[in-house]
Amino acid sequence: MLTRSLDVLCPMHVVLNATGHVVHAGPTLQKLRPDLPMVGRRFLEIFDLKRPRAITSMEGLRATAGTKLHLQLRDAPKTEVKGLLVAGAEDGQSIVNLSFGISVVDAVSDYALTSADFAATDLTVEMLYLVEAKSAAMEASRKLNLRLQGAMIAAEEQAFTDTLTGLKNRRAMDHVLARHADWGTRFGLMQIDLDWFKAVNDTLGHAAGDHVLQTVARVMVEETRDSDTVARVGGDEFVIILPHAKDGEAMTGIGRRIIQRISKPIPFQGDVCRISASIGSAIFDPASSQTVAEVMDDADVALYASKHGGRGQQTQYVPALRHDAQNLAPPVGRDAASNA
Repeated sequence: MLTRSLDVLCPMHVVLNATGHVVHAGPTLQKLRPDLPMVGRRFLEIFDLKRPRAITSMEGLRATAGTKLHLQLRDAPKTEVKGLLVAGAEDGQSIVNLSFGISVVDAVSDYALTSADFAATDLTVEMLYLVEAKSAAMEASRKLNLRLQGAMIAAEEQAFTDTLTGLKNRRAMDHVLARHADWGTRFGLMQIDLDWFKAVNDTLGHAAGDHVLQTVARVMVEETRDSDTVARVGGDEFVIILPHAKDGEAMTGIGRRIIQRISKPIPFQGDVCRISASIGSAIFDPASSQTVAEVMDDADVALYASKHGGRGQQTQYVPALRHDAQNLAPPVGRDAASNA
C-alpha cells in the first residue's frame, strides 16, 4: 500500500532494505533503465555517490539521512540526480527520493519523459511547460529575425539595382568604386554610351527603347566575369568595373565583343532596332596618385574620343587624348551626338 502511494507521490523513489538492495523502484526511475530491472541490485551499484564523498556502504549511506545527496547513474547516459534519504517504516529500511534538478530538460529528452512521469504537484511539470514555451518563443523569434534579415537584404539589393535591366545602379557603382579604392585594388573602368539610342525611342517608342536596354544589359553580363560589376548609370549610359585588370587588353576584348553583338539588329514587335556603342576605357592604379574620380574622367575623355572618332568603337585612355579633347568643340549632348 505504501509503495503504491509513493509511486504516485514520488515516482522517482527507491525503497532499500538493510543491506542496501533495491526492493522497489518508482515507475519513472525504472523508466531510466527499462531493460535493466533495479529491484534486487545494490543501490550503490546503480548510482555513484558524488557528495558526500567516501561513502561505500549502506551504513554510511543511512548516516546521511536528511542530507542532500548528489548522485550519478554509473552507466550511460550518466544522468545526474539529486536525492534525499529517510528511514522507512520497517526496521533497517530506507527510502530515497530522487529528482533531476537542473538536468531535467536533458533527462526528458534522453528518456522521452512526459508530464505523466512526474507527480501532479511537481514543479518540474510547470518548468517543462516554461522551457517548451521559451523554446517556441525563441524559434518564432529566430524565424522572425530570418524574415527581417531577408527583407533587409532584399531592400538593400533593390536599392542597388536598376529596376529595368536588373544591373547595378549608380549608387551601387559608387559603392563598388569606393570599396576598391579603400582596398587599394587595381581595376579597369569602361564607360559605355549607346549610339543612335534616342532614334529608337523617337521612332519606335519607349517600349522598344526598354527592350533594347534589357538586351544590351544581357549582352554586357554575358561578356563579363562574375567578379565584374556592370551598372546602368543613366538613360543609355553604362559602366563596367573589372577588378585586377593588368592592362587594357582584357577590356579591349570585352569591348569589341559587346560592340559586335549589340550592333546586330535587335528585333522588336515586327520592327528592327539598330544601335551601336561607344566605349572609353581607363585603369585605376593604386600605386599612382590618381583618384577614382580622375580615372572616371579619363574614361570619359576616352569615350569622347570614341564618339568623335565615328562611334561604334572603343578607345583606351592615353594622356594625349585630353589635349585632343580640348581642341574639339564639346558635344551638344551624348544623345544628340548619337543621332547626328
